[in-house]
Amino acid sequence: MRDALLAASFTADGLLELLGAPAYAALARSETVPALRATRGDTPLEVLVRLFLLQQPVPHARVAGVLPVEACLESGWLVPAGKDEIAASVDVRPYGGPGGEDWFIVSDLGCAVGGAGGIGSREEGVVLGVGGASTTLAGITVRRPVSAALDIGTGSGIQALHAAQHATRVTATDLNPRALHITALTLALSGAPAADLREGSLFEPLREDETYDLIVSNPPFVISPGARLTYRDGGMGGDDLCRSIVQGAGERLGEGGFAQFLANWQHVEGEDWQDRLRSWVPRGCDAWIVQREVQDVTQYAELWLRDAGDHRGDPAEYAARYDAWLDEFEARKVRAVGFGWITLRRTGAAVPSITVEEWPHPVEQPLGETVRAHFDRLDYLRAHDDAALLEGHFRLAAEIVQEQVGLPGAEDPEHVVLRQHRGMRRATKVDTVGAGFAGVCDGSLSAGRILDAIAQLMGEDPVLLRDRTPAQIRLLVEQGFIEPA
Repeated sequence: MRDALLAASFTADGLLELLGAPAYAALARSETVPALRATRGDTPLEVLVRLFLLQQPVPHARVAGVLPVEACLESGWLVPAGKDEIAASVDVRPYGGPGGEDWFIVSDLGCAVGGAGGIGSREEGVVLGVGGASTTLAGITVRRPVSAALDIGTGSGIQALHAAQHATRVTATDLNPRALHITALTLALSGAPAADLREGSLFEPLREDETYDLIVSNPPFVISPGARLTYRDGGMGGDDLCRSIVQGAGERLGEGGFAQFLANWQHVEGEDWQDRLRSWVPRGCDAWIVQREVQDVTQYAELWLRDAGDHRGDPAEYAARYDAWLDEFEARKVRAVGFGWITLRRTGAAVPSITVEEWPHPVEQPLGETVRAHFDRLDYLRAHDDAALLEGHFRLAAEIVQEQVGLPGAEDPEHVVLRQHRGMRRATKVDTVGAGFAGVCDGSLSAGRILDAIAQLMGEDPVLLRDRTPAQIRLLVEQGFIEPA
């Protein structure tokens, strides 16, 4: 099957060349008309696109020239569809791996890009394909050689597929047995090693003594009344499912191991949302939690009602379901729902570091190396007091620019901003000393000697300058503007 798909150039690059950028982008939005118009010919690639991506019946004779039809019918990839026609039983979507690999993500028909179009209204146990959430998690995951990786709630298997490229052993769990079957197909069709597939909820299928170097999960994190749709609704009250995953990961992580999740969390009246998330972090773990988006409860309810296609059904039933969501939020005193990334790292530090921040601005994916570097910098700062910091050598990180803001014609700027053009793309205000310090960090001089030179230029007391500057240096290191040389 894989050989036949590759021979027809049924790949991410082949699709882009055939469809063109507008139709390719429309297909990712579940809009099929442009792709249908672009596949009116009889080439092998057009036949496969109509069959597996557009879910169109195709004449038996045309498919026979592209795929081993009888074997595909016998194994269930294809099914008869009317007189002398064949249809696909699953969606197969080409997906380009990070190293240029040709992968294929299997999912249920109509589920390739998430819930748009009312998937959930048809069946509870459907298995979704690649969507924005799954690619986001894949992009932020720390990629390094590891012995064992765990994918919780594997779905179509995209996270397990990524992990298989750098983990000796991959374990994947899911409550839905069909998801485990789909994951096995995704891995095999992509030419990846098989994973250890286990049926059950969250960590339940694991043995008591099992630990992992990497744990990832794009869980069914939607906060909803009840658990109507298993592919998205966690089935626990409020954000308890996400909290359970985060807290449960602590005892499953080996020393130095990473656990990375996407999650929703409640903004509850009278409670600081950051404190809520800090309480989730298990003992013995550093944490970096980034809130990427916040929606009020009406926006949130409408998003997921549309996801299930409820807005296309009976208006009275839609209104009743909308009302039920708002009743649930009101009972829990929830005013908004946050979405973001949670990264844990098992640490032996006496006092773990927990960073919770809001960053809704554009970032540069993939961010896995940025995430790893964040925790490396934490280790550095923990190991260096102010005196050691001043003895350290630093260099300016790549692609940092300086912006000066002030009134036209003014002799001095009102403030100076350092801005990253890579990774998190942060910006931070600095004073004259901070800007001057960052500008000359090339690794050749210690921080203390640089400050002494700045003090001489500014006519300041070097001792006082050394006393008040380490906090600013720590912030520049922590946020990745300067790096230990």
